[in-house]
Amino acid sequence: MTNQIPTVIIDTELQSIELSKLYLQELDYIQITEEFTDMIAGYNAVLENRPSIVIFDISHKTDLALDIINKISINHKTCKIVVTSSNYSTDIIIRAMRAGAREFIPKPFIKDEFINSISKFKDQIIGLNSENKKCRVITTFSNKGGIGKTALATNLALELANMTKEKVALIDLNLQLGDITTFLDINPSFDISYVIQNLTRIDETFLLSTLEKYKDSNLYILADPPYLEQAEDITAEQISTLFSVLKQAFSYIVVDASANFDGKTITALDHSDLILLVTIVNLPAIRNCQRCLDLFERLGYEKEKTKIILSRYMENDEIKIEDVEDVLGRKIYWKVPNNYFTIMSAINKGIPVGLVNADSNISQSYRELAAMLSDNIYKQDFGKKVSRKSFFNLANLFK
Repeated sequence: MTNQIPTVIIDTELQSIELSKLYLQELDYIQITEEFTDMIAGYNAVLENRPSIVIFDISHKTDLALDIINKISINHKTCKIVVTSSNYSTDIIIRAMRAGAREFIPKPFIKDEFINSISKFKDQIIGLNSENKKCRVITTFSNKGGIGKTALATNLALELANMTKEKVALIDLNLQLGDITTFLDINPSFDISYVIQNLTRIDETFLLSTLEKYKDSNLYILADPPYLEQAEDITAEQISTLFSVLKQAFSYIVVDASANFDGKTITALDHSDLILLVTIVNLPAIRNCQRCLDLFERLGYEKEKTKIILSRYMENDEIKIEDVEDVLGRKIYWKVPNNYFTIMSAINKGIPVGLVNADSNISQSYRELAAMLSDNIYKQDFGKKVSRKSFFNLANLFK
């Protein structure tokens, strides 16, 4: 096959190299150019020959391996690095991704997972079906304000950008009273109203120049409009078109949705691959969460599309997790610990919690959640997106 992808394997275990080669033989567009059991020799060869894919095992001498991976990602930016390891703890996965890994494959290998992980790079490298770029849309939602939804969206988006090294868009769809610019202490030159007014001439270059880039990260922010009347002029159809355009430029879109069930919010939920339904452990909040789940069912969303996130979680809460799960009929997907001082310090300073205290329990929780939701690590079976030909009378959903 022409246009084969040059691939290098670096692994201290010969048996593992042979198994990798056996699986890669099934991919006729992969060409294994070299294999190394010595990390330093492999690193030098990568810099000299510039392969498109490097499969790098970090089971042994992990710190050295991650240091080499970081150097490869800096000096050979287009290289797709696949990390394998017999240690697949959350900490190791996060460290590998931060070093520059684009995929993580646990050992012992499962053939289908191995092949699927490598196959992801075919379109990116050879350039096939580039217009069908995969993008994951993650929306944080709650019909009750003040429980940590915006903090979750903001910190999750930044962790995804830092961890995956992919372009991530953070969209503030609280169109009248958005808080993302406050949480990150930014004053963007453009906002969602401006972008929507220019939808007919938007391309990737335009998007990256109008969305606010957050410091030296790959996070791009689309802020809410500065004036309330601008929010009223934005339609659900325009929101739908905006998502279609954003998906061409970004690998992840994180949406901080409004607490209102209007056509714009439902459009965002329809376009989402995953809805993070945020609640806290008290009876009114749980009841509101239950109502949201009922509404999502009426909207035709599959159960897998919605994941319940407990915010401000404390181990000694009077209401136990089991009680919440019994009431909702759903498992709790993630628990964000209650750390009032760290989160309030972050909000008041306008910085992510990781910059306040990277070792705090809440910072660690956001990092681990980002790893869970990343395409690079876990193959999530999320619910299908829902298409609607027209926007409908929401009141009918509550009958």
